[in-house]
Amino acid sequence: MDQLKQIHSQTIKLGLSSDSSVQNRVIVSCCTKDSGDVNYARHLFDTIPEPTVFIWNTLIRGYSRLECPSNGVYMYLQMLRRNIKPDRYTFPFLLKGFKRDKDLQCGKELFCHAIKYGFGSNLFVQKGFIHVFCSCGLVDMAHRVFNMGDQWEVATWNVLISGYNRLKQFEKSNKLFNEMEKKGVLPNSVTLVLMLSASSSLKDLDEGMKIYKYVKESIVEPNLILENALINMFAACGVMNVAQGIFDNMKTRDVITWTSIVSGYANTGQIDLARKYFDQMLERDSVSWTAMIDGYLKLNRFREALELFREMQISNVTPDEFTMVSILTACAHLGALELGEWVKTYIDRQSIKNDTLVGNALIDMYFKCGNIERARKAFEKMRCKDKFTWTAMIVGLAINGRGEEALNMFSDMIEASVIPDEITYIGVLCACTHTGMVEKGREFFVSMTTQYGIKPNVTHYGCMVDLLGRSGNLREAHESIENMPIEPNSIVWGSLLGACRVQRNVELAEMAANKILELEPENGAVYVLLCNIYAACKRWEKVREVRNIMMNRGIKKIPGCSLIEMNGAVHEFVAGDQSHPQSKEIYAKLENMIQELTHARYSPDTSEVFLDIGEEDKETAVYRHSEKLAIAYALISSGPGIVIRIVKNLRMCVDCHHFAKLVSEAYSRVLVVRDKTRFHHFKHGSCSCNDFW
Repeated sequence: MDQLKQIHSQTIKLGLSSDSSVQNRVIVSCCTKDSGDVNYARHLFDTIPEPTVFIWNTLIRGYSRLECPSNGVYMYLQMLRRNIKPDRYTFPFLLKGFKRDKDLQCGKELFCHAIKYGFGSNLFVQKGFIHVFCSCGLVDMAHRVFNMGDQWEVATWNVLISGYNRLKQFEKSNKLFNEMEKKGVLPNSVTLVLMLSASSSLKDLDEGMKIYKYVKESIVEPNLILENALINMFAACGVMNVAQGIFDNMKTRDVITWTSIVSGYANTGQIDLARKYFDQMLERDSVSWTAMIDGYLKLNRFREALELFREMQISNVTPDEFTMVSILTACAHLGALELGEWVKTYIDRQSIKNDTLVGNALIDMYFKCGNIERARKAFEKMRCKDKFTWTAMIVGLAINGRGEEALNMFSDMIEASVIPDEITYIGVLCACTHTGMVEKGREFFVSMTTQYGIKPNVTHYGCMVDLLGRSGNLREAHESIENMPIEPNSIVWGSLLGACRVQRNVELAEMAANKILELEPENGAVYVLLCNIYAACKRWEKVREVRNIMMNRGIKKIPGCSLIEMNGAVHEFVAGDQSHPQSKEIYAKLENMIQELTHARYSPDTSEVFLDIGEEDKETAVYRHSEKLAIAYALISSGPGIVIRIVKNLRMCVDCHHFAKLVSEAYSRVLVVRDKTRFHHFKHGSCSCNDFW
């Protein structure tokens, strides 16, 4: 620019500055070169009495190069005011500066101008508008412009396919690619990568194999990006042998290659093989760490997920928002509130993108740790809420025994014009179930179809069966199953079986259990629940009969397991287990508690213990339940006033529920127990479930 300005100064001295060829060359240099100064060109332009359309276009092109579309549009409007008509270069130059989600309305108006001035059929102009509409998300409009032209080269087809991919309309991408093939347009590597991305998202192996054929038959030369896309597609479809074959034959690999193979094995449940490749990686980014963490989450290996996250921090790899969602999910499942709080602080301190996805995970974590108030605060702080946010609140309040609040939240959701989906209604029906609101449940079950056109699925029917059965309407619950338009599964029959336990209806329980065992012959929980019902009704011959069936079929009762977080570490207790380092202290404390609570009306409830042993041995078995061990450990490990939070893998038994109520009163502690079906908040000798569980 310094040299150009010196030369321009010489033309002024020599009286040549008004020469149009000099003016044109200076403006072109300023507007087209990377080092050019568009502002200098503008000063010179303003001195020209009657600039030609070529000069107008050049200046517009300069502003587009600087991504200043508003300046370009201003110049275009000035040009029209001075009665200079655009030519076939004006619109493409003007549109190059447009970016996604910006100047959308302007793009539509300019298209009308292009048609008005007779350039609607110009391929060069059409291509410019296809790019703009695709980048702005108006891909269907771009497609209409595309259909106005003909003989499109592969690059323009790619723009349109890419536009549909960005909107996750992958079926339309496939349809467009099929049209492209019919017209005889040969795809390039970019096309194949786009189509493999669509196949991965749809898990459409047939379409993916069609794309792979182009590479196998050497129609398109493979490169690193294309090979990575192929591995990702086969991995997404679970065809790891082909993905592995491509991986083994690659001459060059990058972090994306390794991450794709790790993710593939992790998603197909081959976590140890995934870890083997992960450990071999020379370079790992946040995506590869998150892929491995997610693999552990899918297999419910939450502790290993958290351990891997600690390794990630030691490796100085900065996590992104997707990593944090995964870690919050692990905290939620473990009931690790302290660690979840630390993650929240870490997100704030590290300025990690705290979007709706992270906000929803945070709400879910707080609810699954039984902290309703923190979940509510997280909800209130969120600027942008989607239907998943509202649904997380409704489901969270419901499972924590706040049925009325859950239904109020649903009303707020409708007022906010957020349309509920089938998951939202599962939360709504759960709210009714956990608080025994039968009439409201019936109303919501009908309204989900009449108001929102949502057809009830098997889970909705399961909720209704649970609601009706637990409230004593066992006949209506059974009729609901018999009249279901879809085949009932083991969950629906399980809801009826659970209700039969509450109502102690042996005949209906036997029928429900047989239905479940027809579907899942190895379902040990059914045998146990049936035994509990027989034991509660003192049908000991039936208890022995079911126990013999279990022994003959090799079916074992799932051992009760309770998790508790203390000082940032998660401790696990199994019924009767003595492996904990503080086991002697724990059992001594438990013995002391039982003696103290005996004076506070505690006597062991052995009604659901179906062991063929003496009453004294039954009491010993009940004393050693995992949640009792966890409570004892909490009392010797934490100070007064600290909330005790426990996660149980099975439903709480009657005795442990009664025991926890007495502990909350005698020791002035709040206990939050999350069992297999719901939360129990114990405070001052009562439970949030009102014993309706």
